[in-house]
Amino acid sequence: MKRRIFTTVAFVCCFTICLAVVADLSGKWTGSLKTPNGDFALNYNFTLSGDKVTGTAETPQGTINITDGKVTGNDFTFNVDVNGMPVPNTCKYYPEGDTISLTLDYSGYKMHSTLKRSTK
Repeated sequence: MKRRIFTTVAFVCCFTICLAVVADLSGKWTGSLKTPNGDFALNYNFTLSGDKVTGTAETPQGTINITDGKVTGNDFTFNVDVNGMPVPNTCKYYPEGDTISLTLDYSGYKMHSTLKRSTK
């Protein structure tokens, strides 16, 4: 009986901690992407609902919606539409440094960036 109670309590605590970590992902994040044509500013606004991530990406061309967002622990993926083509983004959230490691795949060319929480 004690073992069953301990297991239940441990599971609830782990689940609560995971939700708290993921909840910290919501908000505005910024970074830059080095491309052959120069640096490109990255500005995201993430919103979480359960295991789904939505939001927007701000670009010089305007606001792009985040689609197909999924969260698993501290890992999450989403797409942004660039000129009619979905661009997959694979991310890992590091709560201890309040950073996100982001890799985007643009037509087979993978680019990496680190995002920081925006203080603005």
